[in-house]
Amino acid sequence: MSDTASKILIQVGHSPDPDDAFMFHALANDKIVTGDYHFTHELVDIETLNRRAFSAELELTAVSLHGYAYLTDTYALCACGASMGDNYGPMVVAREPMSIDDLKGKTIAVPGTLTTAFLSLNLCLGGCPTGDTSPLSDARTGDCGTFNYVVHEFDQILNVVERGEADAGLIIHEGQLTYGDQGLHLIVDLGKWWMEKTGLPLPLGANAIRKDLGQPAMNEVTALLKESIQYGLDHRQEALDYALQYGRDLDNAKADEFVGMYVNDWTLDFGERGRTAVATLLNRGHEAGIIPNPVSLEFIG
Repeated sequence: MSDTASKILIQVGHSPDPDDAFMFHALANDKIVTGDYHFTHELVDIETLNRRAFSAELELTAVSLHGYAYLTDTYALCACGASMGDNYGPMVVAREPMSIDDLKGKTIAVPGTLTTAFLSLNLCLGGCPTGDTSPLSDARTGDCGTFNYVVHEFDQILNVVERGEADAGLIIHEGQLTYGDQGLHLIVDLGKWWMEKTGLPLPLGANAIRKDLGQPAMNEVTALLKESIQYGLDHRQEALDYALQYGRDLDNAKADEFVGMYVNDWTLDFGERGRTAVATLLNRGHEAGIIPNPVSLEFIG
């Protein structure tokens, strides 16, 4: 039996973007000792990971905080690995300048209904998916009352808006730095909007660990994830060189800027303020009728 075969398999899912690649560099490239655990990695867009988490096939997976609201029976949140928008976050862009109120009644291209971006957009516009278009639905189009949505792959939304196939687009990942290259205009930065409303950072993504691993393994795997994040921060250029292969249209400087936005002290630990931000976001989602049930949070580490 090989050494790998004798170890506990931890299947990891994360997004193919620079910040996730940066934080998982050490685990993906054998830069740290993983003891009793063998990690494999799948790179999949975040909305797909949100939906796959319902079948609990991955032991450790990136999730949107909105998606996690429906997964608390099977997953706990790792205290490390967060992507926090500290006065910045997902953005709504359009071909022409307009106000937030002008977005009402429009069709907005979104990267998925379980993303935190979609939840925060609804909170901003006073929307709530209706009928068979709840966030859990596979519907590609829907009515949120104050706006309509159409789901597209996150890396196609800028093109969709530029071509005029939607009135506006909700952008995540590196599109937040590149939308101007396509002549588009920022309508609202939802991270800034959230900070103005709550005084808190906007918690976007996290890593969730499957509860059936048991408490010791959950603690140990989370500690290895934190060690991987710390390795990236301590060996920044090395981890950035690895992450750059996932930085669609980003040069080294923009990739470094993007990683700095989402891999930082918040990523090492949510901290008390970060945990408050998560609870506040999900409570407001529930109060708005978007999230059907109150969410009980469990953090590991």
